[in-house]
Amino acid sequence: MAENNFNSTVETLFKGMDNFITTKTVVGDAIHLDNTIILPLVDVTFGCGAGAGMKEGKNSAGGGLTGKISPSAILVIQNGCTKLVNVKNQDSITKILDMVPDIINKFTSKENVDISDDEVKKAVDESGQEE
Repeated sequence: MAENNFNSTVETLFKGMDNFITTKTVVGDAIHLDNTIILPLVDVTFGCGAGAGMKEGKNSAGGGLTGKISPSAILVIQNGCTKLVNVKNQDSITKILDMVPDIINKFTSKENVDISDDEVKKAVDESGQEE
């Protein structure tokens, strides 16, 4: 009997998690500003636990689900170029890895279109004011 309580508890937890976490949780809704598209990216962490037992002929079960959503980065698309702006604390290696796409774009871009950091900051600031 305790097995049935455990199974139903776990099933209920995961049904609740389906309602909580969607694909839009990881990649937010696109924000359009003139010719710029901003996509927020977040980290989603979750954990769950469940248990069931039987004592003196009584069945009992319990469970819990926890989650954490934290901003990770912002993807900025402007004039066919993309730029990933990391909003977390960065170490030196992460900063270098973030620079690689910009360097590749400079050598492979036919039009040499570049998004300045000021343009990205302005677009991100304006998107925060809309909400």
